[in-house]
Amino acid sequence: MKRVRMMSRRGFLVAGLAATGMVASSGLAGCGFKPQKGVGSNSASGNADPELKMITFALDWTPNTNHTGLYVARERGYYREAGLDVEIVQAPENGADALVASGDAQFGVSFQDSMAGYVSGDAQLPVSAVAAIIQHNTSGIISLADRGITSPAKMMDHTYATWEMLIEQGIIKRCVEADGGVYDRVKLIPSTVTDEVSALSSGEVDSIWIFWGWAGEKCKLAGLDTSYFSFESVDKVFDYYTPVIIANNMLIKDDPKTVQAFMDATRRGYEDCIQDPDAAAEILLKAAPELERELVVASQHYLAEQYRADAPVWGLLDQKRWDAFYAWVSEQGFAPTIAAGAGMTDAFITA
Repeated sequence: MKRVRMMSRRGFLVAGLAATGMVASSGLAGCGFKPQKGVGSNSASGNADPELKMITFALDWTPNTNHTGLYVARERGYYREAGLDVEIVQAPENGADALVASGDAQFGVSFQDSMAGYVSGDAQLPVSAVAAIIQHNTSGIISLADRGITSPAKMMDHTYATWEMLIEQGIIKRCVEADGGVYDRVKLIPSTVTDEVSALSSGEVDSIWIFWGWAGEKCKLAGLDTSYFSFESVDKVFDYYTPVIIANNMLIKDDPKTVQAFMDATRRGYEDCIQDPDAAAEILLKAAPELERELVVASQHYLAEQYRADAPVWGLLDQKRWDAFYAWVSEQGFAPTIAAGAGMTDAFITA
């Protein structure tokens, strides 16, 4: 069995942020890299159908339940019915954004917060979000219950694993202060946690930023007694879109029919995940058998309620929510002023 690099969902975000310059000390990464074949890529055999249009989709990192709808759409022939041959590849460490911008991939996975570094100013990339994979922000802070971190202010005098990103630390600061705390009393420990269970159990850090659908479910399965609060529960401005499907702007402009065909088929895949998470989990495990079955099933059931959530259909992007977060980002000085609707389009997902 092919071995692939595994990283926490936290690590996926770090990769994307590093690529777009949202690390305090780094700039925009270049595009001189090649994508890696994804597990179960349907073009890996070299038997491409010449009557189908080839599409490359770049994951943010290794396959996980954020991506299941893509694998379902491919496994069940939805892409083929749409006239597409979709190859799913793993992006390099600095994410999918530059691959999509360069045209080496037509679509990929990114995050609204990491996109802030390139939707305005001098570092703009020709990339736009075309669909929300998960309707609401399911990330927040997890800690062991005995640390007593039941709200943001209680992060004071405890360690927090920071990956030293401007927006990341800005969100933590806003949450702590909104809860009446003093941000400077949070003990920042530079660390990219790849195993939340071990990090919390060993006392390596007291609190970690996680995406509940993967790391939270993993901690539950490990039997950890934890406390958790989500960012959007503290301030609705943090109910931004993470993760999203991005597309190359030239493709959007010159070939909207292909974008629509891809998105219609992808939407069918995610709707199947919502309706039957167990079957969806099996399809993901078939594509990526190195994943832990129990975690995939648990995560798939959690996300079945989150992919669409309260939206009328999967994938909708609310420009008001999108703009509200970017207004906050600009107000904090983390990026130049971002124009309304910059970096997104709602043209391909309609209720």
